[in-house]
Amino acid sequence: MKYQHIIIIDLPRNEVVEKFNSVDNLRHWQKGFISFEHLEGTPRKMNAKSYIKYQLGNRKIDMTETVLKNDLPDAFHVTYETEGVFNRQENYFEIIDDYHTKWIAISEFKFTNLIMKIIGTLMPNVFKKQSYAYMVDFKNFAENDISVANEKN
Repeated sequence: MKYQHIIIIDLPRNEVVEKFNSVDNLRHWQKGFISFEHLEGTPRKMNAKSYIKYQLGNRKIDMTETVLKNDLPDAFHVTYETEGVFNRQENYFEIIDDYHTKWIAISEFKFTNLIMKIIGTLMPNVFKKQSYAYMVDFKNFAENDISVANEKN
């Protein structure tokens, strides 16, 4: 399953990218975020691996992030792997003008076990909605310093 979302952020690209590239900011725009642990390579550079934990409702999700490309301020590509799911995420940041940035996110999901294949087939919109919700939450954090860190999942 592959799809794309686009959102306009009312900030200059350099500010957007600075906030996006900060691991410390993940808790402010990714609901359920618990922790980020760098495992190997140069942090946030090509081939770096990290371990990320989330708590979404009663469900704990542990995943491995691998950086495929860090060509910021233009692009940042990663993969996320967790039980039953492989996700490739391509992020592009385009300058609209001095005060606006276009964030293009291309998501590709591959399901690697039967349960996730069924969920992915029957409920693809769950993944699409979650991807877009993270983008909206990032926009709210970047523009207005609104954090999801204290919200219930």
